[in-house]
Amino acid sequence: MMKKVYVTRPVPDSGPKMLLDAGFDARVSDEDRVLTRDEIIANIRDCEGVFCLLTDKFDGAVMDCAPKLRIIGQMAVGYDNIDVAAATARGIAVSNTPGVLTDATADLAWALLMSASRRVVEGDRWMRSGTWAGWGPMQLLGGDLAGRTLGIVGAGRIGYAVARRSRGWDMKVLYHDPIARPEMESELGARKVGIEELLRESDYISLHCPLIPETRHFIGKAQLEMMKPTAYLINTSRGPVIDEAALAEALMNKRIAGAGLDVYENEPKVNPVLMKLDNVVLLPHLGSASTGTRQKMSAMTAENIIAALEGRTPPNCVNLHVLKGK
Repeated sequence: MMKKVYVTRPVPDSGPKMLLDAGFDARVSDEDRVLTRDEIIANIRDCEGVFCLLTDKFDGAVMDCAPKLRIIGQMAVGYDNIDVAAATARGIAVSNTPGVLTDATADLAWALLMSASRRVVEGDRWMRSGTWAGWGPMQLLGGDLAGRTLGIVGAGRIGYAVARRSRGWDMKVLYHDPIARPEMESELGARKVGIEELLRESDYISLHCPLIPETRHFIGKAQLEMMKPTAYLINTSRGPVIDEAALAEALMNKRIAGAGLDVYENEPKVNPVLMKLDNVVLLPHLGSASTGTRQKMSAMTAENIIAALEGRTPPNCVNLHVLKGK
């Protein structure tokens, strides 16, 4: 009998095609939306593999409704939507897609940084309104980039890639990370500092840390008050890393110059104050949204699922000890 795999939402076709070519009974949801918990349960009951997204919640109770389940393949780098401990206890592998989206996300972080600092969205909106009367020396003045200081919070693959892109502007680079990054220091002249020094000294701060208990609301009221009033905060990591209400207050009161956000504390909801402010650029979670990157992510997810269901080790298993002894 063919092994069944359920794909929780329409995704780029590279992954589903690979599953079908591997001889699996792969079914893709017809709904291009986040499925409810009950819908997920109803569709995975007899599945051995699930191809899912960050918006899908998998706890132990959901897993128990799929007694044949052997792998949860996530098309994302993060996986805090999956109870990995519960999966491990049930012998279910969990996989993700690291590395493949590094450049696309780093590019988007810079798009946000430049859009926020040079007030691109405000300018576009003004032009479309039909009310622009011509050039003026005081119109939409923004921040400078050349020679300024870029602070990287979380210097993994994406943080390093964002820092590397700063060379074109001859920026100084500070980074905060539990691990020293000597290659980043030698290549870019980056300096490892404590979070308080990074907040106080940086003109631009870009967040690239994972969402774990220690990083939830890592940037809150106290941290925002440490930043320069001319500084900009960029987040392409995970929404809850920032206390969104505190950020809204800081932006509303011009405590910092601006922000660029691609992720939110309670996605898809956004703090209503942020929605009204001109000094924040808001994007709908586009970090990895390039055609090539999403195709690669879909294929990588399928590779992980195929490996697990064929009795091999998934290339990107986050709970590898599940497979020991098999």
